[in-house]
Amino acid sequence: MAFVDEARIEVHSGKGGDGAVSFRREKYVPRGGPDGGDGGRGGSVYAIADRNINTLIDYRFARIHRARDGEKGRGRQCNGRGAEDISLRVPVGTVVTDLATGETVADLAKHGQIAALARGGRGGLGNVNFKSSTNRAPRKATPGEPGERRSLKLELKVLADVGLLGLPNAGKSTLVRAVSAARPKVADYPFTTLHPHLGVARIGVDRSFVVADIPGLIEGASEGAGLGHQFLRHLARTRLLLHIVDAAPGNTGADPVQDTRSVVQELKKFDLRLYRKPRWLVLNKVDMLPAEERSTFAESFVRRLRWRGPCFSVSALTGEGCRELSSAVMKFLESGQV
Repeated sequence: MAFVDEARIEVHSGKGGDGAVSFRREKYVPRGGPDGGDGGRGGSVYAIADRNINTLIDYRFARIHRARDGEKGRGRQCNGRGAEDISLRVPVGTVVTDLATGETVADLAKHGQIAALARGGRGGLGNVNFKSSTNRAPRKATPGEPGERRSLKLELKVLADVGLLGLPNAGKSTLVRAVSAARPKVADYPFTTLHPHLGVARIGVDRSFVVADIPGLIEGASEGAGLGHQFLRHLARTRLLLHIVDAAPGNTGADPVQDTRSVVQELKKFDLRLYRKPRWLVLNKVDMLPAEERSTFAESFVRRLRWRGPCFSVSALTGEGCRELSSAVMKFLESGQV
């Protein structure tokens, strides 16, 4: 199944049924009086977060969702039937935005959470509601309220504790394989990862965290280079970012320090809140460096970058340093420092 994390839809709630103007007419019952019933409520449109769904692909093709109108009132004080509501099931982590106003309608971050997208109109009142001692034969009824019509944007932001950030081929997907049971595609060409992957890293019996791997970010992504920064939204809910750096790039002219700075700049252009999240450096592929150069490489890298935060040296391919990294991440998340 294709992964779709953004869709635009229209929702139409139902109109309320009109109230009825009717009078009781029965044999042996003179002056029967008004007996017009009320109209039924129009159907509403709701969104429900469902953890069994992981993509918005259904809404890429089914764009218009329309609830039915309520029934009209009838005589003998019979009220019209209310229309059934429509429930749209979306992945957990979906944010619903009104395209006309830019207002956030709902942020469905928990399984089973429900949000009203368009409320059905109330039914009109029949003439039985207007009788009084001075108006015994009212010929007045009210129409049902119109339904709502809204154009909405559905945007999926995956739920994860830790997000991986870095250039293509830095080894992010390999690191996810090393610390979790997830099996994202790994290959020796750029942009192997085309959509986000989630993995659960387990530290002991009842300690774990969720890590998100997104497609690589390159310089100029904010102008549309590569896959752009369209997937950076999936890091918005994370509590910690791991910036994966290729310590042994295949291109001999590449400078890991400059590449790291370019990725950070793209992050800053996209969202300052994301840029200010806690971020650790992870120097990957250290197994490709001579053993005697590994420690000096890390020291030189940190000094040139003027980095003051945590820095780890790992090899996602061999597993070297991955356990220590996972334990440090778990300790950080449990400390509540975020």
